[in-house]
Amino acid sequence: MSQVEEEFCRYPHFLIIDLEATCCNQKTVPRHEMEIIEIGAVIIAQESLNIVDEFQTFIQPVRHPQLTPFCTELTSIRQSDLTDSPCFSEALSLLQQWLMPFDQYLFCSWGDYDKSQFEQDCRFHQIAYPFRSGHLNLKKQFSKSQGLTKKHGMAGALELASITLEGTHHRGIDDARNMAKLMPYIVGTEKVASVK
Repeated sequence: MSQVEEEFCRYPHFLIIDLEATCCNQKTVPRHEMEIIEIGAVIIAQESLNIVDEFQTFIQPVRHPQLTPFCTELTSIRQSDLTDSPCFSEALSLLQQWLMPFDQYLFCSWGDYDKSQFEQDCRFHQIAYPFRSGHLNLKKQFSKSQGLTKKHGMAGALELASITLEGTHHRGIDDARNMAKLMPYIVGTEKVASVK
């Protein structure tokens, strides 16, 4: 068992989350005003590294309620997807209800952005930050486990591992599922064939 595997063994589950948020390439949505519009999540069993369950919800933004064309093009999320969606506090409550059967898990995401965005939205809505288990940056851990000096985006990591990206890139639930396929490489039980 590798050192990485030993480090993760105390968590029976990994919670992989990928968020999509309001954004603009014209600077009309400043970074500190971006809001989560989709939570995509999968729970993975630590022993098998298989997906046990998944969760997805859209969220209605309140600071910049109208999506920019750039945001829709990037994420494929349309304004109509958000019309009857829950507000942030309700969505977070739904996520926490879904997580109840999984008492111990490690919150994981590709990079630190998702953690920071959750913290930002929680502060804005005056809600307690929900993840007490710490956070694993999958991007850093992938490079560390594979002995790579360069940090790769999720699509680049999939390519290195010869795994096909499925679904729509920059859609929360699809990206979370794709990250799940990289877990053997992230914990180090599998190695990429060649480093590019």
